[in-house]
Amino acid sequence: MEAGIKTRPSIIGTGSYLPERIIPNRQIEEEIGMPYGAVKRRTGITERRWAADHEATSDLATRAAEKALKEAATGPGEIDLIIVTTTSPDMVFPSTACLVQRNINARNAAAFDVSASCSGFIYGLSIADSYIRSGSARRILLVSSEIKSRFISRSDPSTYMIFGDGAGAVVIGNGNDESGILSVRVSSDGSRSDIIELQGGGSRNPISDMTLKTGLHFVKMKGGRLFKVAVKKLYEEISDLVKENGIGLCDIDQFIIHQANLRILQAVAERLGIEEEKVFISLDQIGNTSSSSIPIALDMAARGGRIKRGDLVLLAAFGGGLTWGSALVRW
Repeated sequence: MEAGIKTRPSIIGTGSYLPERIIPNRQIEEEIGMPYGAVKRRTGITERRWAADHEATSDLATRAAEKALKEAATGPGEIDLIIVTTTSPDMVFPSTACLVQRNINARNAAAFDVSASCSGFIYGLSIADSYIRSGSARRILLVSSEIKSRFISRSDPSTYMIFGDGAGAVVIGNGNDESGILSVRVSSDGSRSDIIELQGGGSRNPISDMTLKTGLHFVKMKGGRLFKVAVKKLYEEISDLVKENGIGLCDIDQFIIHQANLRILQAVAERLGIEEEKVFISLDQIGNTSSSSIPIALDMAARGGRIKRGDLVLLAAFGGGLTWGSALVRW
């Protein structure tokens, strides 16, 4: 497509993949000495999926991508760009996106990763939106894939009980006047990066006996602070998005908010006055899958009939960085 020709991007296919291995709450409660039912009461999660030993992030991403391509009736050769959002890549480089490109044989696609923690899908969507609108790409494969189970300590209940593995994908192409991505917003606040972080393995703390002994290669989270900031930012972000688009919360048919913790979702919904049935919930069965939680939930909602053609769908996420963002989509 010639540069400068503008069109509205649209999600034309969705897909997701969850590993087969199920980790029930009972296993976690027994390992860390928590009373029966404590995990569900604190998080709303009943079970989560963990990748098999032979599976890497690109493997999960590839499975989700193949499903999205099939639903979009799009061949790998038609993809101009592959964006993978992850904070648990196969390796530092090459990018996980390049590995997915290889796996699906998308020879004509450029490929790169985006690291924005649990907000990754929204960040990736904003990039894809810009590429399509500018005419720089016709078809984009956006995949969010995470294996956070490799980066959590079993002695840390705050992370052990919530994180699961999985991948979600969408194919984005040219839309029409009736459907498509209407608006995307992204924001960040690096001054509060310490609320949730993984310090080990980078240039500041390269792998060593010290980083291994002190557990720097595990996710660390300040749960109390994170809860308060997440609820506040998600409330503000959703409120600002609908205001910018000249609509009311009552006009939204389905809210798909990052599946971090049921208490966060309930608190945000209560502050906004959203009806419970409009907030899609998937974390009870799959846990917090970080950046892949929104596209997994989106695929589940679409395939399960919770989202219908013409529906107005609001996506919102909050994560490490700190990062947050939202999007409004006409299905």
